[in-house]
Amino acid sequence: MDIEQCFHRIPSRLNLAMSSVADAADRRPLRLFFIPYFASGHLIPLVDIARFLSARGVDSTILVTPCNAALVRATVDAAAAAGLRIQLLEYPFPFAESGLPAGVENISALPPSECHKIDSAIAFTRATLERLFGLHHPDAVVADGHFHWTIDIARELGIPRITFAAVGTLAYCVSHSVLTNQPFKDVIRDDERVPIPDLPHPLLLARSELPDFLVQDTVFGSLIEEVFEADKASLGLIINSFTEFEGIYLDYFRRVFGMKTWFVGPIALKDSESRSVGVRGGGVDPAAVGNRARCLSWLREQKPSSVVYACFGSWSQFSGEQLREMALGLEAAGHPFLWVVREADGTEWMPHGFEQRVKGCGLVLRGWAPQVELLSHAAVGAFVTHCGWNSILEGVSAGLPMVTWPIGTEQFINEKLVVERFRVGVKASDSIRSAIDLNRTIVKATELAKAIGSIMDAGEAAEGTRRRARELAEKARAAVAKGGSTDKGLNDLIEDIYVWYDDNKKSAAGKAVDI
Repeated sequence: MDIEQCFHRIPSRLNLAMSSVADAADRRPLRLFFIPYFASGHLIPLVDIARFLSARGVDSTILVTPCNAALVRATVDAAAAAGLRIQLLEYPFPFAESGLPAGVENISALPPSECHKIDSAIAFTRATLERLFGLHHPDAVVADGHFHWTIDIARELGIPRITFAAVGTLAYCVSHSVLTNQPFKDVIRDDERVPIPDLPHPLLLARSELPDFLVQDTVFGSLIEEVFEADKASLGLIINSFTEFEGIYLDYFRRVFGMKTWFVGPIALKDSESRSVGVRGGGVDPAAVGNRARCLSWLREQKPSSVVYACFGSWSQFSGEQLREMALGLEAAGHPFLWVVREADGTEWMPHGFEQRVKGCGLVLRGWAPQVELLSHAAVGAFVTHCGWNSILEGVSAGLPMVTWPIGTEQFINEKLVVERFRVGVKASDSIRSAIDLNRTIVKATELAKAIGSIMDAGEAAEGTRRRARELAEKARAAVAKGGSTDKGLNDLIEDIYVWYDDNKKSAAGKAVDI
């Protein structure tokens, strides 16, 4: 929908009908705005959350720039065609102001050295978003944490603001603990692991393994205090997680932030039965459709639980040397593998004769892949992952043991959940690496092959890892089932917005009486 168009189905703002949960059917549906960050790992799950809330009667509108809209349009259109009240509202990306060329609206299109321009662009969207809020006056806004100033817009309009967290609860807690307690202030070497204070269990990290905004001057890092303050002033935080996975951190989180949290994941598991799962994240262009068909055709020829699926997200930019070691490691592991690499990586790095040697037992796929669909395929038995939060939850949902290979942001923190807390995976390498320079330490082929073997080969230890992965998936399925913790979280989120209006209505009435 064009920015100048009004919503034909959004009426002028009405007073919400305040009532108990039992009277929910008599309420006017809530009209929510969703504002995702310019990254696929933020955009896709927030669109999914908007869909799930629409399935519960919410009227959802996702505000996106044109190129980002293209990534999720098929998903939104399919949901709308199924009768859900959901739509996209496009607004222009500020290319000139942020110093980016036309058509570059997502961090996946940029090298790490240029991604700060995406963060800088956010400030230049404020005037446009303020105008859209004033024009349509939603009942609440669900904003990615990067859009911290939406708290000011919400206050001006007298509506609640809710933060969407694209990371897990543990990552939030670690970031806050590091900023507050400064455990690295007297540490000289950045590869020395130290304890992170105040967490409910021991956790060691090196400075090099921390997100860049905690150790460097970054656009987002310069605003982190404002981001946290906006979070604290919001109605609460939506997290793609589930109680049985991260509930242990909620006491710390609520004590520090003093705000509500709603676990609404694993989103991938809730979406696994959707007919649109095969196009989730952009699989509608001819190349993507071809990739999906090629993957599924190849997997049909493989034995159950025999395939190692390796994928490192849309933002990984490995050196040629590292890609060669990765190829040789997958080959040496001796298991069938499906390896997704970026189209931009080309083929110059490929070991001589590699594709010929692995033909039939290895598939190298360039470009987009339907990851959620592939992970749930019966032929897939393990996941080599960069530990992005969405990928972690997708691996957990599929009940797969993981080989963890974090490359940046909060991924080294996420690895702790997989390897140490739940023991459903192993590290690709024991060396201390960097979240800022993913190629500073090269993971050798022998290390990768050994890690894959430790979860795919026969033996008591490998079977224990696989069993724990299956058991964790069962807990995830119970969470999203009717009556589960996630099902309750989604219901509570809707109810809490209604209650916010009820409380504010009573507060306004009390002030009128005092006058």
